[in-house]
Amino acid sequence: MAPKSKEKPKTSTSQPPPAIEDLFSSIQKHITGSNDHQSEFQQVVKVADQVLSIVPTDEDAIRCKVVALIKDDQIDVALSVINSFQKLQIDLGFEKGYCLYRQNKLDEALVCLKGRQGDPEALLFEAQILYRLGKPDACLDLYQKVSKVQLEELDVNNLEVNIVAGLISAGKASQVQKTLEGLKTKPTSSYDLAYNTACSLIESNNYADAEQLLLTARRIGQETLTDDLSEEDIEIELAPIAVQLAYVQQFLGKTEESISSYVDIIKRNLDDEPTLAVAVNNLVALKGSKDISDGLRKFDRLKEKDSQNFQLSQALDAKLSLKNKEAIYANRVLLLLHANKMDQARELCAALPGMFPESVIPTLLQAAVLVRENKAAKAEELLGQCAEKFPEKSKLVLLARAQIAASASHPHVAAESLSKIPDIQHLPATVATIVSLKERAGDSDGAAAVLDSAIKWWSNSMTESNKLSVLMPQAAAFKLRHGQEEEASRLYEEIVKNHSSTDALVGLVTTLARVNVEKAETYEKQLRPLPRLNAVDVDNLEKTSGAKPIEGAAASSSQEEVKKEKAKRKRKRKPKYPKGFDPANPGPPPDPERWLPRRERSSYRPKRKDKRAAQIRGSQGAVTKDKQEAAPPTSKSNQAASSKANAAASSSSRASKKKSRR
Repeated sequence: MAPKSKEKPKTSTSQPPPAIEDLFSSIQKHITGSNDHQSEFQQVVKVADQVLSIVPTDEDAIRCKVVALIKDDQIDVALSVINSFQKLQIDLGFEKGYCLYRQNKLDEALVCLKGRQGDPEALLFEAQILYRLGKPDACLDLYQKVSKVQLEELDVNNLEVNIVAGLISAGKASQVQKTLEGLKTKPTSSYDLAYNTACSLIESNNYADAEQLLLTARRIGQETLTDDLSEEDIEIELAPIAVQLAYVQQFLGKTEESISSYVDIIKRNLDDEPTLAVAVNNLVALKGSKDISDGLRKFDRLKEKDSQNFQLSQALDAKLSLKNKEAIYANRVLLLLHANKMDQARELCAALPGMFPESVIPTLLQAAVLVRENKAAKAEELLGQCAEKFPEKSKLVLLARAQIAASASHPHVAAESLSKIPDIQHLPATVATIVSLKERAGDSDGAAAVLDSAIKWWSNSMTESNKLSVLMPQAAAFKLRHGQEEEASRLYEEIVKNHSSTDALVGLVTTLARVNVEKAETYEKQLRPLPRLNAVDVDNLEKTSGAKPIEGAAASSSQEEVKKEKAKRKRKRKPKYPKGFDPANPGPPPDPERWLPRRERSSYRPKRKDKRAAQIRGSQGAVTKDKQEAAPPTSKSNQAASSKANAAASSSSRASKKKSRR
């Protein structure tokens, strides 16, 4: 057996790995030359993997890879990479928090930022998360914690934009101008800041100035973005300004321009889903109940494609604010109610409290559905529970409950709801409504108590616009109407002493005349005498049986004068002619009998009946004889009489025909 030949050792053809320094230089080259190009970020990931193949625990390579994946919008992959290196105790909390923020897991993102109070970027990021969570007050507190020295190291313009947005969300739009002055920044320093400042003017109902500032923001954006972006990208970047401008035009009464702007934005189908969603919502709200099916189709463009029920897409759910999302869902429910699709409306309303647990809008929508189902009592109960749960937001809920109860003939519930609103319960309009409701319920004592409470409240209030001069006369008239003369006279007397009203003095004298005549005569002396009544003898006037009509020429002459004046007031109007009629050449006059039935016209000629036609009777094929042949022979006198009768009949028929020709 031949010996086995020894295998020759294989020569290694693999090249030695590149130096780590060269790899990091390549990463730096790709980063600096990326200009946000997707391919460059992918190259960074590849080179970072080469570094990690040599040094698996290199922190810089891991961080470069994670950031490149985030820049490449591969959020899920970046989060998995962070979790895979969690054992190495590398501080990637900021990057992990950002990934969770992009996935709309805001509460988990906040947890990742704990313990970073000294990092200004982390504080600003935390403020942004709080803003998205609908906590603007906490967001503003974090902005104030960042010192001015730290602000200089950051992007000041973006910070000012965020501060203004936080002030608007916190309901402090009136402080925007003062805040910008403190930061020594003009609203027109950037198009973002001009846009947010215009939003603050909208919150203050200053739509004219907001429109001008939005136009300025659009001009600044077009000038600053021309060098860096294409026309399509500039249009996408400035789309929010266009939508907000259409919104302002809507409030300025430029409805056609506003609708045209919304439709144009929707037709262009820009790659900006939040702006498109706002445009769709505003257009549907502007049209209202007109073209409901088209509005529902437009809303269907915003929902998740795989979802059978209406649910906003993940991108919209992550980018839209809670206020915007709530408005879209609310308008969707209202359209379903207008379309009488009660099952879908009921199903969507059931899901809204879980989406917006701190809002009263879902409860109001549920009550609207119940009212459409003729369940007003259940709607009142639901709104009452909501008012107790959210006492600081109960005004809108109680007003809706009062409206539903009043429409359902439940005046007690309506009056109770209005009485629980402290802001308006003492205003004259509210007091009048509550009194009317209690009167409808037969509770006159409760109505009087409401009036007394309102008068007492305004008596103790220190406001300049005191409403006692309005409430007290109405309260006195109410008490007088319900037989409380003494209370009414007391109120009238107080009005006369404090406000010196002539009408109140007349009411006081009239009321006291029923209770205390002597006191009434005392106040009667304060009334000014009417002119031309000095010569009137009141005693003789009372003895007369009443006024009598004046007879004679004076009365007739006065009537003639009145008639003449009326005749003078009548204006001559030109006669209206038919279309194409020429009054100068009228042509032949129309037939005056054209409106009469044809039988009643003088030109009517009835059709003659052929009397010669013999009436054939009997079976088929029978031969009929003439009446004269069939008749028995008569005497000559009878024949003469019959001939005379026939002659008279024929002559009368001819006479009638002659008359008809006239």
